[in-house]
Amino acid sequence: MSLRDRIATAEGKRRYVRALFATIADRYDFITVALSYGQDRRWKRRLIDLAAPGPGSRALDLATGTGDIAFGLASRGARVVGLDITLRMLELATEKGRSPERLALLRKGAASRATAGARICQTEGARAFSTSARDDRERATVDAPKRLRREGGQASVCFLQGDMLALPFPAASFDIVTTGYGLRNVPNLAAAIDEIGRVLAPGGQVLSLDFNRPSNALVRAAYLVYLTAVGATLGWVLHRDPDTYRYIPASIRQYPGAEAVARMFEMRGFTSVRAYPVLGGLMTIHHAVRT
Repeated sequence: MSLRDRIATAEGKRRYVRALFATIADRYDFITVALSYGQDRRWKRRLIDLAAPGPGSRALDLATGTGDIAFGLASRGARVVGLDITLRMLELATEKGRSPERLALLRKGAASRATAGARICQTEGARAFSTSARDDRERATVDAPKRLRREGGQASVCFLQGDMLALPFPAASFDIVTTGYGLRNVPNLAAAIDEIGRVLAPGGQVLSLDFNRPSNALVRAAYLVYLTAVGATLGWVLHRDPDTYRYIPASIRQYPGAEAVARMFEMRGFTSVRAYPVLGGLMTIHHAVRT
């Protein structure tokens, strides 16, 4: 069965994506740097600047991968849950959070040195980072450390294994939801946006960084040929499977593109929807506010 056929249905894409990211987890940071021409971290910093988190902000980073955006939000003072479907990604993110460089950044944003760090949490511990409404912020600040200690420690970033289409949080739990390369990979984009809207508090914001599907047919064709060739080469060198990173252009072919995704946010009740072109429009940062 061809790659295109394997991801043609929602269930097929769900199975394929889960298996793919379990396979590539240990190479994930290298691949994001290679395919972004070394610009990936700069784009993520821009997303975090747009989010402008402050001390006490409740943030959820979806498809967190190895945690770059989650750590960036925490360094600004946010209490962050990083959610990913792939356990190995979360293990790598936790290891990254223990590095001296990362700990130094987290300590700048943490309420105390004791809360600086990262760990994998169970659902109860992750929920301790958020509450069901903005009015509960003071209670969460008091209760969260107690509930996290019951799981064995404190952290400014809590990593949780979970599905973007079934978030294990009450409504209005977060002020900020971010995702890097997440929306393009979900089997049901509309349902993912609805879930984001559900867990965001009124006035909360969502920010998404992802590949774009260029509207210009010639640009799109050249872009996809490039990604296919590079992806096949990297897939063969790293995994002995050329299809491994051919998934990226295949998923872009299915993706609605930046303008259509912006309209989907608007149709689902988001306002102030912006699509910021990155790398000449080959990538996009979406930014929207929940009403």
